[in-house]
Amino acid sequence: MVVNCFNYGRFLGASIESALAQTHPLVRVIVVDDGSTDDSRAVIARYEDRVTAVYKDNGGQASALNAGFARVGGDLVIFLDADDMLMSDIAARVAVAAIAEPQAAKIQWPMELIDSQGKSSGREIPPNHIPLPRGDMRRAELSFPFDITWMAMSGNAFSVEHLGAIMPMPEAEYRIGADSYLQHLTALLGPVVSMDHAGSYRRVHAANAFQHQDGAPLDLERVGATIRKARVTAGHLEGLAIRLGLPRPRGGSVSDIAHQLIAARLADATAIERGRTRLAIAGVTAALRRYDVRPPMRAVFCAWFLAMALAPRSFAACLAEWFVYPERRRAVNRLLRPLHRGSW
Repeated sequence: MVVNCFNYGRFLGASIESALAQTHPLVRVIVVDDGSTDDSRAVIARYEDRVTAVYKDNGGQASALNAGFARVGGDLVIFLDADDMLMSDIAARVAVAAIAEPQAAKIQWPMELIDSQGKSSGREIPPNHIPLPRGDMRRAELSFPFDITWMAMSGNAFSVEHLGAIMPMPEAEYRIGADSYLQHLTALLGPVVSMDHAGSYRRVHAANAFQHQDGAPLDLERVGATIRKARVTAGHLEGLAIRLGLPRPRGGSVSDIAHQLIAARLADATAIERGRTRLAIAGVTAALRRYDVRPPMRAVFCAWFLAMALAPRSFAACLAEWFVYPERRRAVNRLLRPLHRGSW
């Protein structure tokens, strides 16, 4: 296991403890501090007789993961964010899953949401109306990559052998959000195993880069960051597909186009008239290609794009929040659940 940390000293001890508490007997814990200026290194020092500590200058998340991965010696690796925690049996469960599917590139599981104090919210990600993908995901990844439900960093175990094909990660482009690179590229390298029960705790707090707090207003800066990260990852995904002799990605994910339309309507006033019609048409086209959902769900996506493009700005803001924060439309989610196919 590789715990990566930058100025998360207040959470780091709990994260390390969760890694050390695994019931599986063959777990090695590597803790990488990426140039923290808080008390993170003092926290790590308390565990130096039980973990492999790596101290480095600040280079960003990908840089920290590269440093940790270079010291991994096992067959599987979990990259644990320092503000998250693992359930004590997850390494054992991953080992069983890896034996059952030895060619798996990654194994993922739902995550239970907790607050900054570690108190459970009673919710998990993904929301229960969204099934986790499994099996050969190459076609989907090349067709609509940003619509697939991939788990955040601490909700995955990766095959070290498969990661060797895409590591080290490009550091300058993934100072944050390195999950995106690993989530998408590994799907081209081998089958995906998805567990049904949570295996880790996702901490929601004010410093999260891509996880929002309950009741927080729509963060258009994060919407923009999501768009930029998708563009970067799409480029690396295409490069890997070419290298593996796979078809070029088709692009046009519903989620990515929806974020662009949200930005056009709510963030960039100069793009409203210039881009919203084009984006709405692109979104409808992408929705109609979604073979992973039932026709009524595709119709829902199409209706959202048309309404988002044509509705008054105030209503468009509501539509945007419903798209970005699905937990705020729980009654609607119960209706949407049957519209997902539930299998790949």
